[in-house]
Amino acid sequence: MQQEISRRTPIGQMAERAARAGQTVTDESLFALLRKWFWSRKPDAGFALIGFPATLLQAKVFDEWMETRDEALDGVVIGDGFANHPVQEHYRTYGLPMWALIT
Repeated sequence: MQQEISRRTPIGQMAERAARAGQTVTDESLFALLRKWFWSRKPDAGFALIGFPATLLQAKVFDEWMETRDEALDGVVIGDGFANHPVQEHYRTYGLPMWALIT
């Protein structure tokens, strides 16, 4: 997202306006941004996402993308305040390792 903001792309400008207003970016806009990144990267290139997926809907959409590319997550890092969060519970059902982020 920061890259899009610094490049002044339409999605970046919209995200910047939302941040200034104390709002979050809509799922639709977030999916558009991440879809662009996800499908342009090399298959099986490693990555770490911060703050995504933040909702169960986002997790399920991301799972579909991963499945389409025949890829899988290696684990999930859980931040403060996300214990027993629906996203954590979702990935726990996949048997993924969970690590707590300690700040």
